[in-house]
Order: sequence, then C-alpha cells, then structure tokens
Amino acid sequence: MSTQTKMWTGGPILLIEDEPSVIAFLQAALERRGYSVVNAGSGTEGLKRLSDGRYAGVISDIRMPGSVNGAEVHAWIQKNRPELRTRIILISGDTANSETQTLLAQSGTPCIEKPFRVQQLMSVVEKTFGKP
Repeated sequence: MSTQTKMWTGGPILLIEDEPSVIAFLQAALERRGYSVVNAGSGTEGLKRLSDGRYAGVISDIRMPGSVNGAEVHAWIQKNRPELRTRIILISGDTANSETQTLLAQSGTPCIEKPFRVQQLMSVVEKTFGKP
C-alpha cells in the first residue's frame, strides 16, 4: 500500500499532550472533522492506553514532563505496536533541539511545529491517518 492511499481504519486517535489548552484545541479540531479522540495527559498515561487499547493513530507531543517523553512513546510504538509505526504524528515547540532533529531525521515521522494552524494539522492528519 503506498503512503498516498492510507485508509482510515476507524477507532479513535490517541492524543498524548500535557498542555490542557493544546489538548482542547486539537480535540475540537479533530472532532469537527469527524475523528474520535482519546486523551492522555502524559507519556506514561499514553503508553498505558497504547498497551490497553486499539487506535487508528497517535499524535504525541515530543517534550512532556515526567519520565516518558514523545521520543520514548515513539520508540515504544516501533517495538510493541508495529501496525502504528507509520501512523504517528509528533508535535514539537522545539524542532531546533538536536535530539528532536535526530529523531525526526531517523524516523521520517511527520512533525507539526507549534504554533500551528488547524489547516496545517488537518492536512498532516489526513495524509497520515486517512479521512474518517
């Protein structure tokens, strides 16, 4: 299957983000387009939800407080949920950071840089997950 013809697989998108205002913005934008969303307020909570549930895709902030950040969520998915490997979008307010640049360069995972517009987000979401 080519990357251009990804189909929506149903199920919710897992949103891993620690800032309530960003969660509210993303959730409203995604739900308006017909996606269902499950929130996780930390990387640790995100991994717990990933190990318990089935998701159409994952949107994760790279930098989060606590013991698990977006890079670790990304690595866990590569190892434990191979069906989601190409269904991850990372969000970063700090793409100049060398660790972030290395992760993005090595993984080829799409990254949306904060601050972003809804249209920018939706175009990456539809390209990565398909339309609901």
